[in-house]
Amino acid sequence: MRIGIVTPVLIQHPGTRADWETGAGIDDVAAIAVAADRLGFHHVTCSEHVAVPTDVAAERGGTYWDPLSTFGYLAARTTRIRLVTQVLVLGYHHPLEIAKRYGTLDRISGGRVTLGLGVGSLREEFDLIGAEFEGRGARADDALRALRAGLGRSTPEYHGEFYDFTDMVVEPHAVQDRVPLWIGGRTRRSLRRAVELGDGWVPFGLRLDDLRAMLAATPPPAGMDVVLAAGRPLDPLGSPDAAARALTCLRDAGATIAGVTLDASGVDHYVDQLATLVELAHPLGIEFD
Repeated sequence: MRIGIVTPVLIQHPGTRADWETGAGIDDVAAIAVAADRLGFHHVTCSEHVAVPTDVAAERGGTYWDPLSTFGYLAARTTRIRLVTQVLVLGYHHPLEIAKRYGTLDRISGGRVTLGLGVGSLREEFDLIGAEFEGRGARADDALRALRAGLGRSTPEYHGEFYDFTDMVVEPHAVQDRVPLWIGGRTRRSLRRAVELGDGWVPFGLRLDDLRAMLAATPPPAGMDVVLAAGRPLDPLGSPDAAARALTCLRDAGATIAGVTLDASGVDHYVDQLATLVELAHPLGIEFD
């Protein structure tokens, strides 16, 4: 199992946001990413929302940094750590738009992009940008096939139900032969979509018992990543035994990668928590670069 971090500051949920995150900026985020890079963590994350209705923001948060611009900056400050969109909403973009923008990022970063992708559920945001909400699942499946055909190719070609393209040049394009596609979601359909069309599954909001049952019913193929999140922020310095137990539970549930949040009072404390987590994780057989 590997460990990535759900990057603080970039998403701020009212119930989990630490006080220091409210006034933090890109240099604070970069300091954490640089430390995670140096320590050998697998990835950092950034999610996507264009605009969140005020009533939804009161519950789910309204701060969502743009992944492309944020990762462009972090790519220049780091060397090894992967840059994971967790997640982009497929229905908000044409597949070649994603292939061009994040293919450029892949080239800039030296092949470190992983695309976390989701179907989306916020109807108001779909309506705002003129995207189709009904039938978004079938459209997302076609977008995934089109994206696989488009990524890493100068002259991609695809003919599907919703997307059709040929005789187009996309330059620059991704330098990875196969950019990993992680599928986000909390339904059995999202897991099947990941097995059929992706390289990883990133569930959220599910109990470990439910995750185990879903994975037993739909076993991931060899080489597919299962990215599971700890239920609450870890505190390696203050509660090392609890942090170690949480990682062990994720590993035993089938995680190939753990996505963690950390309890911290500021950037320096966060970096110390990262270093301590590495020390705790090594005896568990967890890998770091």
